[in-house]
Amino acid sequence: MISLDLNFNLFTSDLSLYLKNQVKVGLFGSGVGLSVVLGFSAAYACYYLISVAKKPILIAGGKKFHQFLQDNCPVVSETYYPTFWCWESRVQTLLRPFVTAKPWVNYRNELIRAADGGQISLDWFDNDGSSSHPDPSTRPTVLLLPGLTGTSHESYILHMVQQSRDLGFRCVVFNNRGVSGEKLLTPRTYCAANTEDLELVIEHVQRTIDKAPLMAAGVSMGGMMLANYLGRKGRKTRLKGVVVFSAGWDVFECSASLEKPLDRFLFNSYLTSCLQASVDRHRPVLEKKYDIDHVMKAKTIREFDERFTSIMFGYPSNEDYYRDASPIHKINSVQVPMLCLNAADDVFSPNHAFPVEAVKQNPNVALLITCHGGHIGFLEGMWPRQSTYMDRVFRQFTKAVFENSCSLSDLH
Repeated sequence: MISLDLNFNLFTSDLSLYLKNQVKVGLFGSGVGLSVVLGFSAAYACYYLISVAKKPILIAGGKKFHQFLQDNCPVVSETYYPTFWCWESRVQTLLRPFVTAKPWVNYRNELIRAADGGQISLDWFDNDGSSSHPDPSTRPTVLLLPGLTGTSHESYILHMVQQSRDLGFRCVVFNNRGVSGEKLLTPRTYCAANTEDLELVIEHVQRTIDKAPLMAAGVSMGGMMLANYLGRKGRKTRLKGVVVFSAGWDVFECSASLEKPLDRFLFNSYLTSCLQASVDRHRPVLEKKYDIDHVMKAKTIREFDERFTSIMFGYPSNEDYYRDASPIHKINSVQVPMLCLNAADDVFSPNHAFPVEAVKQNPNVALLITCHGGHIGFLEGMWPRQSTYMDRVFRQFTKAVFENSCSLSDLH
């Protein structure tokens, strides 16, 4: 309570000083108006400090991983203070792409071929100026997976690249087929359940830098894909660790949440149109196998998946696809240290579908839950242009994995 009282007193005293300097005599001449403003501000500050700013909940399946995170990632034990003027879930989600800065990153692009003749675009940030890891053959490398329609130029990816650069690490961004400007050579795109392209990318990166330690970070659908990959591969991967942000754990529950009227209006329709735009861009290739006109009439992500995604990947029904795409069913098979960050107010991934019980049964997995943060939001600070809470989790966990990997060799 000492910390809370101190924060509250500092807030109200600073606000009082500001108002005394800025508010002119007139309407507030009697002092009543000033008192109302001060009273409201004090009440808001009190509510914020008591109900909004909270420490995250850390759930881990084993004591060793829990202790590792507390020792090496202090952010998991610190109070998360969301930006006080936009802590609500939808506002955080909508504003992040606009208020956060986009650090400049000079990528090196590489196109690799898949077994079916398709091509995959990788964007490398080599970080050749790294002073802590000057030898490129052993420079720690982070594989980054963007969200549903994201690319290497999303602000959240650029910030993770910036954090990695500051730590001296290298990054490679896995862009899903057809989303980053490259030509679609075969009538196939991507989905959360199919991890064949991800396996190919990991194998390619390993061959390219076979002496460098490798870990991965996935955001939203990228995180789902990573979790599904780990669930299928078990220990048969060279990834040293994985961090997942704002993953949708149960696709049925995610879809139901996004189909509520307000969220359908704010998010679902927009994402559906983005998916359709990508399909339309590659219509000459895709229309050879799929009814693109029917796909373009979809109104929700579920309808899009029913008409396109589930058919493309050979599922008997969309329900079968959604079941296979839900990482919640594969948590128990993960054999690599995996930290997952979710906000309890994320409408894309409702908290009642978080894999809490599954995480408790697996010593290799930890789930970090903040009260607020929205979907890939986690804004903090007065004007959140730079790093977010999510960026700090990424930085600390990535550094801990590469510098203390021996502590993670056996979490049982």
